[in-house]
Amino acid sequence: MKQSISFLLLLLLLAACSEPSVEEVVKQTVERNYQALLSGHYELFLSGRADTDSLPADYRSQLLDSYKQFMAQQQAAHGGISSVMATNVQMDSTQNVMQVFLMLNYADSLHEEIVVPMVMRNGEWKMK
Repeated sequence: MKQSISFLLLLLLLAACSEPSVEEVVKQTVERNYQALLSGHYELFLSGRADTDSLPADYRSQLLDSYKQFMAQQQAAHGGISSVMATNVQMDSTQNVMQVFLMLNYADSLHEEIVVPMVMRNGEWKMK
């Protein structure tokens, strides 16, 4: 009997540990979005932003062009961004957003930390 209870407690503990935390989900979402940007998948990066479903086509095109320009500027200034890594997440309950601290690692060995606010939209975490 004790063995069965111990086994059930172990299964419950494993199940609880296997479920990623909200913070981990938000970190992974930001990293995935920025990896799309680094890979030149600008539409995918744009789809990771909140409230972009109803953008006018010309504004959407301007945003995509600005992402391309940003990446070209980073290439010229630093040899490009070599990787991104979410380092911390903090809940801002007054604004109802998760603040994700994202480290941009440049090819010339410089690093820059930015903060990406994330909001919940239709059950998904999106960049604000």
